[in-house]
Amino acid sequence: MLIVDDEPDLVAPLAYALSREGFQTRTAATGAEALVATAMTLPMPNLVLLDWMLPDLPGPEVFRRLRACAATRDIPVIMVTARADEVDRIVGLELGADDYVTKPFNTRELILRVRAVLRRTQQESSKPAKQSVVFGCLRIDAGAHQAWVEGEELLLTALEFRLLLTLFERKGRVQSRDQLLGGAWEDGITVTERTVDTHVKRLRRKLGAAAAYIETIRGVGYRFRSRPTDA
Repeated sequence: MLIVDDEPDLVAPLAYALSREGFQTRTAATGAEALVATAMTLPMPNLVLLDWMLPDLPGPEVFRRLRACAATRDIPVIMVTARADEVDRIVGLELGADDYVTKPFNTRELILRVRAVLRRTQQESSKPAKQSVVFGCLRIDAGAHQAWVEGEELLLTALEFRLLLTLFERKGRVQSRDQLLGGAWEDGITVTERTVDTHVKRLRRKLGAAAAYIETIRGVGYRFRSRPTDA
């Protein structure tokens, strides 16, 4: 596990507490150190605790670079930050962070969140890989967490991919915002229905020619079309 934070008074006791729970930890005080530690140092961390405010690169930028690299895109990331405003939390979760914890935090609670994220990640990786499916100009490979439109790969966050997959797997059926929250968002993460609308809007924008596959059902939610020819 990698702890990315420039506050020694926080890092040292947290690393100690995690070690007592059986975790092996490494630390990085800057975004640059974090990127080297994840992509170029073996073994790669199985989870990153990432501070938002670092002395060189902001946490969200470090997160984007991790997700943009094939070698590190699947490493789960928990944002740990003093930025407690709702808008900051929404930004962090919209980026695709696996969880968002604000400082000051209860160390025991953080460790429970770490275990929950790791357990979920292990369960997902143990599932048999699904073959890619083609729907009109859209191709989705659930096992590889990749999607393409007209042969061009989409740069989706982990959350956007889960949202796309949730809608696709339930195609032809209207999904309320609450249902999408339950299907695409992680357990224990609190977001509003407005956040769902924001994500669907961004997903459509990235889908381009395939955007029309997602219908808005006024007053209810969204539906992935049953057939591509219906779009």
